[in-house]
Amino acid sequence: MLRTMISASNTMTQLQQQLDTIGNNLANSNTHGFKAKEAKFGELLYQQFNNDKSDKTERQSPIGIRIGVGAQLAQAQTVWKQGNIQTTERSLDFSFTKPKQYLNIIMPDGENGDRTVYTRQGDLYISTDDYNNAMLVNADGYPVAGADGNPIIFPENVKEFGMKDNGELNITFDDGSQRTVELAVTELQRPQLMEHISGTYIGLPTNLNELGVTEADVLRNLQGADRAEIGLQNGSLEMSNVDTSKEMTELINTQRSYQFNARTITLSDQMLGLVNGIR
Repeated sequence: MLRTMISASNTMTQLQQQLDTIGNNLANSNTHGFKAKEAKFGELLYQQFNNDKSDKTERQSPIGIRIGVGAQLAQAQTVWKQGNIQTTERSLDFSFTKPKQYLNIIMPDGENGDRTVYTRQGDLYISTDDYNNAMLVNADGYPVAGADGNPIIFPENVKEFGMKDNGELNITFDDGSQRTVELAVTELQRPQLMEHISGTYIGLPTNLNELGVTEADVLRNLQGADRAEIGLQNGSLEMSNVDTSKEMTELINTQRSYQFNARTITLSDQMLGLVNGIR
């Protein structure tokens, strides 16, 4: 009975993590560019009790009993499939039409300065300063990286923007002059190795060398002739790929499993009480 209580309590802890994953998916179901996560379970250690060899009785059940100590959340895999495209007709909105291409964002990294992170959230904005300069930023105010890896800065007197399919941003100023800048676009070669940072942002793991791979094995920066491979649609945004009906079904099943294991602990406690009460 103690083993039963341990198994149930171990499983409840892991089910709580699955509930957190489902809740995060549902909370971001309307977040542009968000990729859902899917929890995968595995069995914890178990012990095998084989029947006595002298037992000659014919059985239809397996010859032994395997008692485990619960289940564990093996991993939470990211679902990389493409989300639906929402038309906005806004000149600084865009969506990728290929599932493994990401926009480069320069994010503050505390004492380490800045780090490059990657997102498919394509709603961009203009941030101005006191020196008559403007900078291209995302919805969170982080600078968008150009092909050279630096923030995209230009004069403030902009008349209109235009985005090409290959990730080139055409800027037209009030005097009629134009400037073209290339957005830094990266294609994920091995997306399963990427680390989730927050929201829609992912980045290279800090232990990349321990995994036996290099940055070039995981990422490919689309520059030069490779920019022809970029799939981009202007005036639109990619919705999250969260399947709300699937997540609600998983939520109900997980809640029922949690209740079942909680009931198991209650019954085991009652049985231990009956055993202790025997004189």
